[in-house]
Amino acid sequence: MQINPEFVYPAAASVCAAMGSITDVRSRRVPNWLTGPSILIGLALHFAFGGWHGMFVAAAAGLICGAIFLVFFIAGGMGAGDVKLITAIGCLVGMSNIVSVLALTAIAGGVMAVALAVSRGQLKQTLFNVGALASHHTTQGLKPHPELNVLNKNTLRLPYALAIAAGTIITFYLQGAR
Repeated sequence: MQINPEFVYPAAASVCAAMGSITDVRSRRVPNWLTGPSILIGLALHFAFGGWHGMFVAAAAGLICGAIFLVFFIAGGMGAGDVKLITAIGCLVGMSNIVSVLALTAIAGGVMAVALAVSRGQLKQTLFNVGALASHHTTQGLKPHPELNVLNKNTLRLPYALAIAAGTIITFYLQGAR
């Protein structure tokens, strides 16, 4: 029996993302004991199936994913654990799947954010805050907003590992549908 790496990569990433979302929901943290080994496992899997080239391409995928999320971290919109988790997911899924994972994660995050705001009766305030954030970042660049940032416990905060898990698991599902 031959193992299909295009199945293994998103399957391993789905396990990592699911574990990350569980810990993020429970403790509002994505632990290093999950992300560090997951990065190494992703690189090792890609080395096993694709040699040095496969490993370096997987590392590039992780760096691309991490760099995109790093922008949101610097701007105060997410925690470092989310950046590390998406970096691990990038290393696990590889370059061929990062567009799907990132796009589906963004869609899932948007849907979850709207659902959270509606469920808490704060949709109007949330939309106002999005406008305030856009205005702030237009004039201040990536400097975090003094009130509307991930560290403010009084604002609505979504454990974003849930969105990362949704995007990753849907990508895994789509791999099986091919």
